[in-house]
Amino acid sequence: MGTKQFKAESKRLLDLMINSIYTNKEIFLRELISNASDALDKLHYRSLTDKDISIDLLNLEIKIEIDKTNRQIVIKDNGCGMTEKELESNLGTIAKSGSLAFKEANEKKEDIDIIGQFGVGFYSAFMVSDKVTVESKAINNEQAYKWESKGAEGYTIEPCDKKEVGTTITLHIKEDSEEEKYSEFLDEYKIQELIKKYSDYIRYPIKMDLEHSHKKEGTENEYEKVIETETINSMIPIWKREKSKVKKEEYNNFYTEKFNDFLQPLKVIHSSVEGQFSYNALLYIPGHLPYDYYAQDYEKGLQLYSNGVLIMNKCSELLPDYFGFIKGLVDSPDLSLNISREMLQHDRQLRVIAKNLENKIRTELQNMLKNDREGYEKFFNIFGMQLKYGTYNNYGADKDKLKDLLMFYSSTEKKLVTFSEYISRMKEGQDTIYYACGESIDKIDLLPQVDSVKDKGYEILYLDASVDEFIMQVLQEYEGKKFANVCADSIDLETTEEKEELKKVNEENKSLFDVMKEAIGEEVQGIRFTHKLKNHPVCLTSEGALSVKMEKVINAMPNEEGVKAQTILEINETHPIVEKLKSLYDNNKDELKEYTKILYAQARLIEGLPIENPTEISNLVCKMISK
Repeated sequence: MGTKQFKAESKRLLDLMINSIYTNKEIFLRELISNASDALDKLHYRSLTDKDISIDLLNLEIKIEIDKTNRQIVIKDNGCGMTEKELESNLGTIAKSGSLAFKEANEKKEDIDIIGQFGVGFYSAFMVSDKVTVESKAINNEQAYKWESKGAEGYTIEPCDKKEVGTTITLHIKEDSEEEKYSEFLDEYKIQELIKKYSDYIRYPIKMDLEHSHKKEGTENEYEKVIETETINSMIPIWKREKSKVKKEEYNNFYTEKFNDFLQPLKVIHSSVEGQFSYNALLYIPGHLPYDYYAQDYEKGLQLYSNGVLIMNKCSELLPDYFGFIKGLVDSPDLSLNISREMLQHDRQLRVIAKNLENKIRTELQNMLKNDREGYEKFFNIFGMQLKYGTYNNYGADKDKLKDLLMFYSSTEKKLVTFSEYISRMKEGQDTIYYACGESIDKIDLLPQVDSVKDKGYEILYLDASVDEFIMQVLQEYEGKKFANVCADSIDLETTEEKEELKKVNEENKSLFDVMKEAIGEEVQGIRFTHKLKNHPVCLTSEGALSVKMEKVINAMPNEEGVKAQTILEINETHPIVEKLKSLYDNNKDELKEYTKILYAQARLIEGLPIENPTEISNLVCKMISK
């Protein structure tokens, strides 16, 4: 029988395969095993509907053989097999559907899968082979047929002698070149590794004959080599088992082995969804932040399977960035695949699954917060920063999804609390959620402004992370309660009488403040007395949206131009230092200016800000001490 030509589009595809534009050549084995599994599925299905077909389910299998001498890999199955016509239609063209024109005509339609049972996936064999032979005998057919091709030039189909029903594919592996070492695919360990990596959950056993050394009976040190048939794949995916029948240790062992982690996960999320798109998901919250999480080459994503066959190792589309630390997998039978199953032909399924997963993760975390407070706090101490970044990222697009998962240290509870918990304890008539910012909880607790607000009986949230205040700016309010920085000028906890009294005192001392301002120039917007400092002498109060803490954070960022918060130097009107300032105003204005510089330096130190002229301030302090 003469050589037949591939159809034009198949020849183009074969050219691509033979010239190996795909770097991931190892997927050829996955494709051929997947095809063999499909053939076994078809035989099983036909046996259920055709009384003339009887099979022993226990004997359905896929066999892999390696012949290093002849550079061959053989993939055998005892599935439904193919007739001469099916060999022609399945292997002679790009797909059962017909042609590239069909694909182009249907590209804009959803749910069009142009890959037939043996379509493009089969052609991946030519990435590693210079000759492919397919021998197949169809169920209820006497004659078997052999399809053979050396590549794009064409193929032959002729009768052959094959007794058993099923298909045998023989790959003649290419010779090694400087760029490619094809011989690695003739290594038994490499083939076992690829089966475990890509096809571990194929539902039929994938078997290999492996050589083992056994001690000879009756001897002490003599060994003999024995060939034993072993099943390489585990077959039953843990994620397809009933949750109630999977032990915690099994979940944890699967995680540590599959995702190469030394710590057990904090939480397991196992879900099975049926509906518009069906899928199984097995997700893990790790017990620590991935060591390379902030590295430039870190890839978020879940493993993506289609009917137990690994399609993609890191499918980033399945996770939002703020859940990028989640590890796990999704297995769906509804995915449409393209040329090498490396990319998805349509992403509508992914978007639906991704949205469902996001909601599932968020719900599980909310339940954890409600029912396992200790576990959630442990989670938040590890991954809270990712939730915080997600809250303010993209101008707060996801803030409403995450705000109820956030926690901050409470001045009254002395532990992490949520916004909801803060509101539940608010004083009658209180319409503001108070917060304070600093480098650490201890330093925030020592701020003069914090002391004053606490003294009035208000709870304060302590924000010690660089991102925290940006979150408050993005959220603006929670349940109708506005956020307010206790170090801001807008804080108003005084009575009308106290305000009027203070206003009068500040007006009377305007000339004093003018002289003092000369000493520090444009460093501050103004100077004034305050009643909010309890026993502390001075503080810096922010005006406008940019606080002192935000100034520090922004200026620490690379490539950022220096920004400056608008601040007021506030002096405690009831502190003894005030009498000294008034006395100096009357008797020694130069010394008043020196005192002002020291007070301003103190206020900056309290806020954790640097002093631009430390030597001058040191000399002034020493001068005062020596008097």
